[in-house]
Amino acid sequence: MITWMQRHKKWLVITIWISTIAFIGAGFVGWGSYEYGKKGGVVAVVGDREISMDEYQREYSNLYDQYSKMLGGQFTQEMAKQFNLSNIAYKLTLQKNLLLSYADELGLDVTNEDIAKEVMKYKAFQKDGKFDKDIYVKVLLQNQSNPIEFENSLKRNLLLGKLESILQTQAQNKEIENIAQLLFLEDNINVMVLDANMVQVTLNQDELKKYWETNKNNYMSRPSYELETKVITLLKNEVPEDEITSYYSKFKNDFKKEDGKLKTIEEAKAEIIKAINLKETKKEALKTYLDVKKGKATLENKAIVFDNELNYAPENNKEIEAASKGALLKPFLFEENYLLVRVNDKFEAKALSYQDALPMVTKDFMAMQKQIQIAQKAQTMLENFKGENIGYVNRSSINKIPDLNSNESAEFLNKLFAVSKPKGVIDVANKIVLYKINNSKFAVVDNNKLEAVKSSVNNLQNAELMNNLVNDLESRYTIQSSLEESKDK
Repeated sequence: MITWMQRHKKWLVITIWISTIAFIGAGFVGWGSYEYGKKGGVVAVVGDREISMDEYQREYSNLYDQYSKMLGGQFTQEMAKQFNLSNIAYKLTLQKNLLLSYADELGLDVTNEDIAKEVMKYKAFQKDGKFDKDIYVKVLLQNQSNPIEFENSLKRNLLLGKLESILQTQAQNKEIENIAQLLFLEDNINVMVLDANMVQVTLNQDELKKYWETNKNNYMSRPSYELETKVITLLKNEVPEDEITSYYSKFKNDFKKEDGKLKTIEEAKAEIIKAINLKETKKEALKTYLDVKKGKATLENKAIVFDNELNYAPENNKEIEAASKGALLKPFLFEENYLLVRVNDKFEAKALSYQDALPMVTKDFMAMQKQIQIAQKAQTMLENFKGENIGYVNRSSINKIPDLNSNESAEFLNKLFAVSKPKGVIDVANKIVLYKINNSKFAVVDNNKLEAVKSSVNNLQNAELMNNLVNDLESRYTIQSSLEESKDK
């Protein structure tokens, strides 16, 4: 799921651009991938609107909560770092303020009465079903907020809601019906599945050698590096209580429970001690780095490492790959220790010899020959093709195609409903499916299907509208940022 989310960041951001205030009862979640560029807590200015650190941090907490719900409560801070949630929260905050600036330009506003009505809807602020001011203040204090901050945040969301309601578009009913009919079109088909593994191929050494000569640049050795390394082991010093207390008071927002609430000093004590020792270890590592650089110390281990064997953090791997020969890299954290690395030498990828490449070449050549022969067989059979009639199928009929698994069936059906010929062949993995379309019809589209299509089409239309509007507003309003994005993108 996290991989899918990373691939679809852009659309995820668009679909949750108007996220609700979700911090009540959840507390704040730590972020920490940006550094201040200015004092005063203003992280950016969009048009005439200032974005405070508080607004940005709330956006992060809202996003964290939403992604956690998507993953059934399994979203962790490590996953948040992997997904670069801080960067997403920052960009989303900028987008919202671009839209708020546009709402200001249109003359939209939110009254105190609008805010009061919205506040009274929150059950967290109620006692016996009625709004209670004391509970309101108490709940906000527990969440490190106050009525002014909360109501300002609420005002921004209400204003975004007003703008969204003005910009909302709805597809016409006839459009929805036409799209639904196309989506749920059904074909009556005959099929036959040919598998390349059914074909026996005789290996011809001359043809194999000729194939390698034509494709030798596809069979390369991997780039490699001669590395010298030294591990600076994590210190495990005793830490005085006053130093623990001082560190906690400065950085307590770094110590969160899974639900986002702050840990007490006792709950965080082990982490604090480790953090302090890690800081001291870094100092020791930097001292060693300077000694090695001056020739007062040496590195301990030497090894040849291929690029796919570099198992450090992505930014450290990139640094090694970009380093010049003989470069000594600054110490970096690896498996809770600090590591010093010198890149002694670099070996570029080069074409493998025929003998070294032979196992891979043979495998690819045989697979290609099988595919050629099965394709020729399919074309020969197509002229008088009858196959097996499996009745009517639609895009969801993944269990009706014989000799194809669900993934292969889905691929075949997607390709089938894109063809223009009533008879032909469709490649699926290492298989070829002969098909013949006997008849086509529009499926009966019930209200549930229509509603699903309507919702999807409207969401896509409005997401695209909002995306285009934000892109336009980026050139209309000046954006001044005082945050420095992290390298973890």
